[in-house]
This record gives sequence, structure tokens and C-alpha cells, in this order.
Amino acid sequence: MKACLKIDGALLDTIRDDLRRPHAFAHERVGFVTAGIIALATGDLTLLARDYRPVADNDYLRDMNVGAMIGPDAMRKGLQLAYGARSALLHVHTHGGRGAPDFSGVDLSESQKFVPSFFNVVPYMPHGIVVLSDTSARGLLWLGPKMAAVPVLEFVRVGAPYARFGAAR
Repeated sequence: MKACLKIDGALLDTIRDDLRRPHAFAHERVGFVTAGIIALATGDLTLLARDYRPVADNDYLRDMNVGAMIGPDAMRKGLQLAYGARSALLHVHTHGGRGAPDFSGVDLSESQKFVPSFFNVVPYMPHGIVVLSDTSARGLLWLGPKMAAVPVLEFVRVGAPYARFGAAR
């Protein structure tokens, strides 16, 4: 199974701009993207990004062990966004820089804990995580709460300029 995320160029620019904003104590920003899906006859999935919701400043928790820690209110707001739109939910943040970003060990271990809970709210959609750089992206997608994550193999910026970007491992 191959997964692809398509996103409007203006929405992608908005997300990157938002995630670059400084925070009073968090070293990075977090947001949520909702997406619809197209299941292809080949078994592949295309996710179509719909909306973006940044995590509110007061929903970050002080934790010097990670770049950003968000609290339960942030998760609840993201889940409400997905539930209302009956959408896939993607937790997104940036590591900045150029080229293909990598997930940190914390990104991987924590997402394995919180992404399966997304299925409690919208059980019939895939959910995942995305890390952006200034020029690329990497993503993981869970198809079920007890399934292993699969990489998002392709990212497509829709609109002008149209671009394919991203990397998978």
C-alpha cells in the first residue's frame, strides 16, 4: 500500500508560516491537519488536506525534555476538528531546514502512543504524523489502532507552483 498526501499550496504555506512562529517557551510549534481520503483500486491511498488548526499558545506544556509538549486540551481540539469533518487527522510540526526531515526518537515513540487514540473518535479514517522542513516532508500513517504505521511515500503541492516533495524510509 502506498500513501500520498496532496495539499493546496496556499494551505501548505500557511502551515509552514504558522509553525515557524516563536513560542514563549516551546522550541517548536505543533498543529493538526484534517484530510479526506481517496482509496484507489490498487489499495493505495491519497489523502487530500482540508484544514489546518494550530495548537493554541496556552495548550503547550512546559517540558524541557522535548521541543514541544502539548496538553490534553490541544489533543481534544484536534480530535473535535477531525470528528466534525469526519476526517483523517494528522499531527504536524516542523524541524525547519532544507531537505528531507527525520522524525526524532520522541516523535516516533510518542506518536505510537497518541495516534491510535485518534481511532476512538474517527475510527474509519487513517491518521498519522507529518514532520516538515522548509522544502520537504516525511509522514507516517496508521490504518488502524493496532496496525503498524506505513510511510507516506509522496507529498504533492497542488496549485501554482505544482510540486512533488517529501521522502519516506
